Amino acid sequence: MYQNINKEIAKIFKEMSHIYEFLDDKFRAIAYQRAAQALEDLPDDVRNYIKSGKLDDIRGIGSHTAEKIVEYVKTGKIQKYEELKKLVPPDFLKLMEVPGFGPKTLKRIYEELGISTKEELIKALKDGRVAKLKGFGPKKVENMLKGLELFEKSQQRLTLWEALEISNLLVEKLKKLKEVKNIEVAGSLRRKKETIGDIDILISCDEKDKEKVINYFVSLDDVKEVLAKGDTKASVIIKEKDRQVDLRVLKPEEWGSGLQYFTGSKEHNVHLRDYAKSIGLKISEYGVFDAKTEKKIAGETEEDVYRAVGMEWIPPELREDRGEIEAALAKKLPKLVELSDIKGDFHCHSNWTDGYNTILEIAQYVKENFNYEYLVLTDHSKAVRIAHGLTEDDVLRQIEEIDKVNKMIGFPLIKKGIEVDILLDGSLDLPDEILSKLDWVVASIHTHLNRDNTDRIIKAMENPYVNSIGHPTGRIIGSREGYQFSDEIFKVAKETGTALEINSQPLRMDLPDILVKKAVENGVKLVISSDSHSLANFHYIQLGVYIARRGWAKKEDIINTLSWKEVENFVKNKRKRFGVKV
Repeated sequence: MYQNINKEIAKIFKEMSHIYEFLDDKFRAIAYQRAAQALEDLPDDVRNYIKSGKLDDIRGIGSHTAEKIVEYVKTGKIQKYEELKKLVPPDFLKLMEVPGFGPKTLKRIYEELGISTKEELIKALKDGRVAKLKGFGPKKVENMLKGLELFEKSQQRLTLWEALEISNLLVEKLKKLKEVKNIEVAGSLRRKKETIGDIDILISCDEKDKEKVINYFVSLDDVKEVLAKGDTKASVIIKEKDRQVDLRVLKPEEWGSGLQYFTGSKEHNVHLRDYAKSIGLKISEYGVFDAKTEKKIAGETEEDVYRAVGMEWIPPELREDRGEIEAALAKKLPKLVELSDIKGDFHCHSNWTDGYNTILEIAQYVKENFNYEYLVLTDHSKAVRIAHGLTEDDVLRQIEEIDKVNKMIGFPLIKKGIEVDILLDGSLDLPDEILSKLDWVVASIHTHLNRDNTDRIIKAMENPYVNSIGHPTGRIIGSREGYQFSDEIFKVAKETGTALEINSQPLRMDLPDILVKKAVENGVKLVISSDSHSLANFHYIQLGVYIARRGWAKKEDIINTLSWKEVENFVKNKRKRFGVKV
């Protein structure tokens, strides 16, 4: 996971880039945007690059941005950034992150309408003044208002990845206390929901140690403000994202029942308690009790809590009251896929298109950090011009390059693939002659997102060389709602032998868990992909596993759990269905 300081500096550089764009300094805007991306993509803490004298070797970091990085590490601020902030209205600096509110758009509104606050801007959007500006119009204004609404909703919650980064850091610090007997995150974070509100951490310790544990928690360097501090609970605002974190301290004998209760969901807990009541038991955060005698039956472990009411232990990801209670009673819960089952990644990008690293760098990093049998390289096809998509000749040249890289690392880790664009009429951006030479083809939609795209996806799936549909709903959390498609997609995916992707990018997480469950119920195969554009991105794969688990996916539902020989058979079987000789 990214180090916090990398993200802190990257955030400043992004804002500096926006300010320079606002000031019409394109050269510096691009330089700071590249530097921000480079920092976010680093697989290690940037301070280690400074210590080793390798800061200047990082692609995307120039001499000026390197100086600013060192300045921030030494002083905690960047003087030039402090000066630049004074040149842009404060509200506008925040709005530049909102889809449709780029620096150029805001500058025109600032100069032509004299607007400098968010409140004034919203009023001008609604009363028609912005729509009258050249190049705007009612539709653009409507999209701006919608984008602002989505953005503001997203700012109230963390992505799962952000919440994991923050909670993992805090949990590791709290684990250092010898008084802590058990520790675990709870709430929606433990259930691995795609976005998280506040972060809940549970600890068990002896009664005599509660005060010490709580005092240690509220005095952590990460804490910005203490909201409340009691005998068994403390609430703080941490510096990272200004997010509330609640710590609850439980007795060891109540650990299981407390963990179950505070994990939720509310609907799951209500259903569980109603069932317990129907068989003469009572469940609370303190334990499981006989309703008549008040005798405590269980509570020390979660397994004991569920066992006491005749159920299997239910994985946290399933606790949404979607049939898991009934399945646990019938002892028919699925054995969910695990991260350790994953044998490869089916979607990543190199610097041949919009990725950050060379194919060799990718191969070496994955070989050293993942126990993968295969990694499919899927750079963009030519339609995605902004990403410098590959032409037919580029694909053929890349095939040769992959062979060279595999020879250099000693085994055929990198497989030959493409992320081919599905065009408006459902045809593909590259001819079958080229696609037939590849090991794996991901077909994705990147244009015309404001329509029902069932027809395009179905036509793509009916191509014998398309093996999976990338990020199938096209959504971007906090920026863009997914496009529409019908349940016919699942039927055709099953019939054609086409997999649907679970894209693990933190702002995609697409397919969403509910649609994963629908895919599983329809017998559709799934692939979990990092959609990596940098070395650090490969670790996103765990998010895809969490989504799969929330969608009730088993090992056998996920193609990543197959050996490469079995993957090849999956590809061959689809081609055979369509009469292609293999």
